[in-house]
Amino acid sequence: MTGRFVYWMNVSADLRIEQAAGENGGGSWMRIGESLHREFNARAARLAVMVQGRTMYEIMEAFWPAARQNEAYPDYIREYGEIWTSAPKVLVSRHRTDADFNTRVLTADDAIPELTALREETDGDIGVGGATIATHLLQAGLLDELMLFVHPVILGEGRPLFDGDPGPIELDVIETAQFEAGVVLHRYAVRPGGVRARR
Repeated sequence: MTGRFVYWMNVSADLRIEQAAGENGGGSWMRIGESLHREFNARAARLAVMVQGRTMYEIMEAFWPAARQNEAYPDYIREYGEIWTSAPKVLVSRHRTDADFNTRVLTADDAIPELTALREETDGDIGVGGATIATHLLQAGLLDELMLFVHPVILGEGRPLFDGDPGPIELDVIETAQFEAGVVLHRYAVRPGGVRARR
């Protein structure tokens, strides 16, 4: 039994996850409609665990628990609220020491050994939210998959998929699919030892 860390992110065609600081996953450049959101719901419901950094977690925490019971929202929004709130979660943070909604907190300074243990004891996919934690997992050789929903826009600036410059990363395509408004899913397996040193 071994889990798989899956970095799941909406990105632009030039692999930016934010155009401006503070967008926090909500940039107007994203084209997320009902059918794509239902796809998110179906895939999120299959995750064994979600791992999120503090910024991503607090964005989710501020909206989704209340959204699941708000009749003003459509059913697919309420459904995702229930999925996120109920799912087992791990928050990696230097500042938070506690969290609600079925969440375990790990200290960021010592997270990699505990995340390694989490991977070994989990049966299924572990969703990763947030570039900082994804970068640390990649550098530690623990990141197994990228699941990128690519929106048809080139931002030209903004935060990239990974922090810093990880160098060449060897990948294998495992799934592609197209959704509404030209959004394309690309799933890649990270090859073992797939982060290559620059020459």
